[in-house]
Amino acid sequence: MLIDAVKKELQRIVGVEHASFSKEALLCYAYDATNIRKMPDAVVFPKNAEEVSLILKMANAERFPVVPRGAGSGFTGGSVPVDGGVVLSTERMREIHSIDEANLTATVAPGVITWELQQEVEKRGLFYPPDPTSLNFSTIGGNIAENAGGPRAVKYGVTRDYVLGLEVVLPTGEIINTGVKTAKGVVGYDLTRLIVGSEGTLGVVTKAVLRLIPLPESTRTLLAVFPELADAASAVSGIIKARITPSTLEIVDSISIRCVEEYANVGLPKAGSFLIIEVDGTVEGTSKEADEVRRVCLENRASSVDEAVDKKEARNLWKARRAISASLFRIKPNKINEDVVVPRSEIPALVSGISGIAQRRGLLIACFGHAGDGNIHVNIMYDGKDAKESEVAHETVGEVFKLTLSLGGTISGEHGVGITKAPYLAMELGSDAISLMKRIKANFDPNGILNPGKVFAGGHSR
Repeated sequence: MLIDAVKKELQRIVGVEHASFSKEALLCYAYDATNIRKMPDAVVFPKNAEEVSLILKMANAERFPVVPRGAGSGFTGGSVPVDGGVVLSTERMREIHSIDEANLTATVAPGVITWELQQEVEKRGLFYPPDPTSLNFSTIGGNIAENAGGPRAVKYGVTRDYVLGLEVVLPTGEIINTGVKTAKGVVGYDLTRLIVGSEGTLGVVTKAVLRLIPLPESTRTLLAVFPELADAASAVSGIIKARITPSTLEIVDSISIRCVEEYANVGLPKAGSFLIIEVDGTVEGTSKEADEVRRVCLENRASSVDEAVDKKEARNLWKARRAISASLFRIKPNKINEDVVVPRSEIPALVSGISGIAQRRGLLIACFGHAGDGNIHVNIMYDGKDAKESEVAHETVGEVFKLTLSLGGTISGEHGVGITKAPYLAMELGSDAISLMKRIKANFDPNGILNPGKVFAGGHSR
């Protein structure tokens, strides 16, 4: 619990109207997309790096935890205040400070919504490619903390590939600037890439310099329907072997198709699986690539390959894709959403292996995701009120991870470790690597103030 003197100082730093202590207000910041709930003692809404710095300096003096938070859309509990303390929300930091068309950069505050930034730069014929599924409400700061990916990662990479420099408040309160505003820069250690993906444990990002690229002149969207998920997985390998790099290459299984059609009613076909494939670039280039993609899909037993006739039809496909996660609750009230990644050539083996696990465990496991870069979202569906089913579902997570690692993969491609994957960290990383990471954390945050209990310590059984 925070003493009254601390509460008054928090109000002084951010303003009385920007510090909340009521139970109703705190409850809104007690959980993220995992729905794990831990009540904070306060929520503050600083406006700039200076206010963040004062909060963190006081936290070190008074020894209370501070948990940075963007939109709370994470799937591993990264913004859950497991030890109480103060949730530091960046939602007041919403400025797009500048868009430099000459140098292809944007400088933004961490609370900027990803979609809003994309729309703003596209008005200028520019492009910010990272597109997490939550882009309509997730923030740039949260994307940086988790190194968010998304469907376009297959061609354009993930958030870290577009972060040139950062303004960061360290856990002890110092304000530093990392990286550059130029296309190149190799002075000193690359602190920017260390902060990106550190899940809010090494610093609070208060400003970011992002790389932009020219907006592609043409985009074509195709829907390839397959009788079986294994056929769609084989087509993914075929597309990559054909030396085509789509801007997106998404795979969806039959369970997800059924649920999302009931949920969104966008006219999806009944099928064993389908791929959403986009190619972008020049008009001539996208025409050739679309034809080649169609050929490869048909060779891999696609029953149909149709192209969206206009932007509205393409938007409907993406509406369906982005609605999958929410729609799955139509079949079970609870799910465990894992974001494993394997080499693209191993997707058929992963899909087959997960199907075997589902049958053996007697569970429904829905698979969809970014097949173009091997990142498959494995959704283990269960009823939390059924103790036995819940136990089996959680036991299955380790089995899915073991399969993934046996195929040369990783247990997380986008969601991070947070608290839900912390118990499995040693399955992938050696003890020496984990020890080094802990020493880095201790040097940045000697008093364990910033986002404690994440990545390494404890974990959570959901």
